[in-house]
Amino acid sequence: MHLFYQPGVDSVGSVAFLREDDSRHAIKTLRLGIGDKIDVTDGHGNRYLAVITSADARRCQFRIMDTQTTPPRPFSVRICVAPTKNLDRIEWFVEKAVEVGIERISFFFGQHSERRVLKLERLEKIAVAAMKQSLQSYLPQLDEAVPFSELIKTVDEEQRFIAHLPSMDLPDDNSPVNLAKVATPTGQYVVLIGPEGDFAEKEIQQAIAAGFQMVTLGTNRLRTETAALTACQLLNFLNV
Repeated sequence: MHLFYQPGVDSVGSVAFLREDDSRHAIKTLRLGIGDKIDVTDGHGNRYLAVITSADARRCQFRIMDTQTTPPRPFSVRICVAPTKNLDRIEWFVEKAVEVGIERISFFFGQHSERRVLKLERLEKIAVAAMKQSLQSYLPQLDEAVPFSELIKTVDEEQRFIAHLPSMDLPDDNSPVNLAKVATPTGQYVVLIGPEGDFAEKEIQQAIAAGFQMVTLGTNRLRTETAALTACQLLNFLNV
């Protein structure tokens, strides 16, 4: 069965149209025609069984035959990450994080960020494609990039973590603990991942004052996008 994304779909028996890119993919690439069945999601947990009623490559029409709703996961993962200088790397993270499972991705500019501009349009398309490819019914929320101090104000998750490799001269009893050892199951998580130049000391102190716990993701120094995906995976594995 082929899964397509169409927000704002209505009830059983109603007629709707696929977006132009999905219409082209359905008719030109997959060679679907009138009478063929497809699955459609609105990205909010609703999944619709539909049948194609007009095989137009620019505006494919379908009629909804049945619907079902997938309940949200009993936990949520939010990763807040500074955009990388090489945009391909943050695009890779978005794609893989959506495939693994994530509810929200927030971007921020830190004191040491090398990239100061981020447009969400392409990232949103990547997220939609990854949702469809992994056959999910929820499209994660992607937030516009804001300064670090503004990002902190948007956090309402209970389990808050900031990933940071400790200084080598810290005593063992003051060293951050691995994320996998401190996060607890079925939580509402948020993890801060810094830019290539890491967090500034002032930003670390701001996060701690806002209730964030400093954690590590292992003993290796990871690239920004690798650290972000690792944190996402750890929290998903914790809730298997």
